[in-house]
This record gives sequence, structure tokens and C-alpha cells, in this order.
Amino acid sequence: MFQEKNGYFIPPESLIEKANARQYEKLIQETQDEPVKLWHEVAKELTWYAPWEKTLNDQNPPFYKWFEGGKVNIFHNALERYNNTPMRNKLALIWEGENGEMRTYSYHALCREVNKCANLLKNMGVKKGDRVTIFLPKIPEQIMMMLACAKIGAVHHIAYVGLDAYTLRQQILSTGSKCVVASDGSFRSGVVVPLKKDVLDEALKLTPTVKTVIVIKRTGQDVPMEITRDYWFHELINLPIVTGKEDTEVMDAEDPLFIIYRPRISQRSGLLNGYLYTHGGYMVGAYFTTKLIGDLKDIDRYWCTSDPAWITGHTYTVYGPLLNGATIFFYEGIPVYPYPDKWWSLVEKYEINIFTAIVSNIKNLMRQGDAWLEKHDLSSLRLLGTMDEPIDLETWNWYFKVVGKEKCHIMDVWGQIETGGLLISTLPTKPLKPGSIGMAFPGIIAGIINEEGKEVGVEEEGYLVIKKPWPYMLRTIYENPELYKDRYWSRMKGVYYTGDIAKKDKNGYISVVKRITF
Repeated sequence: MFQEKNGYFIPPESLIEKANARQYEKLIQETQDEPVKLWHEVAKELTWYAPWEKTLNDQNPPFYKWFEGGKVNIFHNALERYNNTPMRNKLALIWEGENGEMRTYSYHALCREVNKCANLLKNMGVKKGDRVTIFLPKIPEQIMMMLACAKIGAVHHIAYVGLDAYTLRQQILSTGSKCVVASDGSFRSGVVVPLKKDVLDEALKLTPTVKTVIVIKRTGQDVPMEITRDYWFHELINLPIVTGKEDTEVMDAEDPLFIIYRPRISQRSGLLNGYLYTHGGYMVGAYFTTKLIGDLKDIDRYWCTSDPAWITGHTYTVYGPLLNGATIFFYEGIPVYPYPDKWWSLVEKYEINIFTAIVSNIKNLMRQGDAWLEKHDLSSLRLLGTMDEPIDLETWNWYFKVVGKEKCHIMDVWGQIETGGLLISTLPTKPLKPGSIGMAFPGIIAGIINEEGKEVGVEEEGYLVIKKPWPYMLRTIYENPELYKDRYWSRMKGVYYTGDIAKKDKNGYISVVKRITF
């Protein structure tokens, strides 16, 4: 168990010794003032078709280029490279639907299904550089289509299924998507929610770029199908011309991988901002942050509850765990339906080892009462995660003491849609401090500064900034580079402006105080 000392919780030596971060201690120490060197070494752990010529090209700030000249594909590293290894037979994905339906895929089987989806997209005219909007609930095909786009060099855009028709239309217009993959509907708390008929068809009335709509039958409801535009996925995927063989596109490290929007925000007013990420740098960041903070082991079953429509879902539900060869659990439903202990019952049923959720969901679970949690054996858990917003002390203590029984490391992470993943957290080898987001992740140079750009003192409030570029940062706001430059890199000269006010204690642990509106 963790031991409390002076406001910190000290992990037992047995956990420290087994942590993935332990094997990188020498590299982290040697490169603490040379983050580019660290990322150079980490990137070599992944598979490249051709090595990069320059780790960081900083000649045109803030439009930094990472692993310039390198040839890579994130799909190959997430799935394909395992095909000729014993990993091919390891479980990659366990999925359960809200209605209890269950599907499982080994790494080889998931790769095969993604190849078929990629071949299907190619046969429907999607090519390298095309944008594809994926408007699906949390079903396996959502992940498959993401990876299929990556495989053929298309740029995926995951649209949150809670969007209204107007916002969905604006996002599709912004990306210029030529293909949409959607479902007839989804299940939400036992209710069938129409997606194709009520949302997508309305959104597509004024979207001339969309030429093809592929519809996955999830709920079985009747939906109108427009001739020459709309096609059923189950019919297409079984055509003789669709095969499980499709060449993986060789991508430049700086080629675009996806565009993402803020899922919760209606775009009825103001400028629509799409955040653009690339294959190489994003891949390295997703791999390394998940490996160290998620502390994944071969036998772990990993459940990040974040929807892939969020950046946390992109990085820590899909790409990060697959890049590390993890077994992912993926659930369609909400935390408390049909009963308040639904998520806890799934942790017990599938013996989940690593569980992470947004703070609002943790609070929701806490409100249900401890009796629901205590009905279940949660002894498989060894690491708990929080994300999306700062966690208050009451919730942190409940999560640590009641859920984790003071035996689980708390992975409280700080990141933004613009950062590609976490930048600040507490490594499993370090003490935990309730209410703190921890310290800058290895390879990240963070600071807390005043209006003059000088570091503030201990426990003094200041602007949280990132002083050096990192590989998995967004490359630009899609088709609006000047806004990217002005919003994030011009307010504080030479540093990335996060929009957060923070403070740091004498041991370097950072706490976010408040958010400033951009």
C-alpha cells in the first residue's frame, strides 16, 4: 500500500521497481535539458520505413517539423508489425455493447478487419490525403475505420455522435470530407437514437464535397438511402472485390493523420477550429506517454473510457495502447445504465487492470454511493486514471481510497485538445500529491511565468506555458495557420500559451488554479 507522508502518498518499492519508467531513468536524466535527444531515442523503438534526417526542424517557428524525412505509417506500428510475431494471437480488442453484445479480436484478426475496411474505402474512391468523417458510436468499426484511414493515408475526422446536424455539417464542410462512415443509429440508456435519418441526412443537405456515405447497421432501424450516394457497409464488405489485402501507404512523418474538433461545442457562432495532427510525431508521443503513464504490461487489460471523438480517446483509447501491444476493453454504454454499478461490473467481469475516466464520470460514480461499488471484486485494478479537468480533493480521495484501496497509482493527467496527449502527470515511480497534476512529462519543458516572461516563485500563481516544442503537438489549426500562431504562440513570446493559471510547490508539483478564456 501507499504510505502518506507530508501530504504525499509514497508508492511501495515493489511498484516502483516494476514501473516502465524505471527503464528510462538514465535516458531521462541525461536528456532533461535536451528534450530533442530523448524523443530521438524513443522514436527508434518504433518501426520506420526510412529513418528521419532531422529530429526537429525549428527553422520556421511555431510551425515545427518532427522526424523530417522519415517514412512511417502509424497503422503499421499499431497493428501490422505484429503479424509475424507471437503477438498476432494476443487479444487486441474486447468490445461490449450497451445491449450486452460482445466481440473480441486478436491483433491478427483486428488487422485483417482493418485491411478489409481500407480496401473498401479504396474501392469507394478514397485515396491518400482525402478526408473521411467517421460518425459512429463506440463500436469496433469506429476503431477499424480510424486505422483503415491511417493505413491508406486518408485523414480521419471523428465526429461525436452527440452533435446536432448544424455542427456536424460545419465540421464536414471545414474538413472537406468526400466520404462519411456513419451508423443508422446508436443506443443510449436503452433508447434507440437515430443518427443517419435525424442528424446526418440533415447535415448533408448543404455539403457538396461528400460523394459517398457508408452506413453501418447498428440498431436495425429503417433509414432513407440516397441512390448513388448511400451504401450499406455489410453489403459492401461482402462483395468479391473487397479483400483483406491492401498495401499500407508509406507516409512522410509530417503527413496529416487526423483533424479533430472540440466535441462538446456547438458551432452556431464563431470560428470553427480543426486541429491537425501528423503520423510521425503523434505516433511517438502516443506510444511513449501511454507506455510510461499507463505503465502497460503484457498481461494487462486496459480500459480508457474516453470516446475516440475526444483527443484523449484518440490517444489513450485507441492509438497509444495499440502501439504498446495492449489488450483494450471498449464499451458502448454510459457509467450508470442500466444500473449504477454498470462500469464496476465490467471491471470485475473482464478483470480490468488499468482504468481511466474523465473527472465528471468519476464524480457521477461517486454520487451513486459506495454500496454499488462494494458489490464487486475490483482487486484486478492496479492503476487508475483521471483526465479532462482538474480533480477536486474529495473526488481524488474517494477514487484513491475507496476504488483503489490505497493500492493503485493515480494517473492524473494534464493535456489539451491542442497538445495531442498529456504533457504533465505523475510517473508511477513518483509520489502522488492529491490536487496536483504532477510534474512535466519527460521531454516536456513546462514553466509558470509572469507577464514579463519570468518564472514565478514557489506557490506563486502564473501562466502555465510550454517552453519547447514536442513531437505530438498539433501542427496547425486546419486552413488557418495565422490563428494558430496568434492564439498559442504570440501571447507569450517564444512559448506555447496554455490558457491556464497554475502554481508549483517546493518539490516541483504543479496545480492548475483556473482557466483563462482565449
